[in-house]
Amino acid sequence: MKKENDNLDQLFNKFENQWDVQEMNPDHQEVFLNKLNRKQPKKKNYWFATAIAASIVLMLGISVFYKNEKPKEFKFASKETQRTDSIFNILIDNELVKLKEKSSPENEQIINDALNQMKLFDADYQKIINELQKNGENKQIIYAMISNLQTRISFLQTVLKRIEENENLKNTTDEKTL
Repeated sequence: MKKENDNLDQLFNKFENQWDVQEMNPDHQEVFLNKLNRKQPKKKNYWFATAIAASIVLMLGISVFYKNEKPKEFKFASKETQRTDSIFNILIDNELVKLKEKSSPENEQIINDALNQMKLFDADYQKIINELQKNGENKQIIYAMISNLQTRISFLQTVLKRIEENENLKNTTDEKTL
């Protein structure tokens, strides 16, 4: 410790006459207080307006780029076909809502895979609808449409069942069965 103090003393002795020791003006405090009390023009704060504008742009962007993957309702089919389609689509929507409610970090991969598979089902369904539009209603096309809708519902129910099984396994891993 003494050696460090000696080094510091030598350093101060070396630069003894080279220090900047300028004194302040006697009215320095008064000038400082005048500057402090002088009213600055208020800067307009545009953050709030910018945040609102950014939010609106974001919502518009999302709404423009968000594609609703559901097939459009077709008006050329019979009322029975339209009714069947709407009933099945309501059931599918309910199952999708249940699936999204189960969203968690553990289930994220299963849900993403299920939604990707649903996109494939939707693409197949759109092909069926296009075929229905071209050729009109016939038993094969109606059967393919109903089969696709039933497959989607059954797939979503299977995914929901798998998620529930995973949650139950997670909750019961520490228990022993006799």
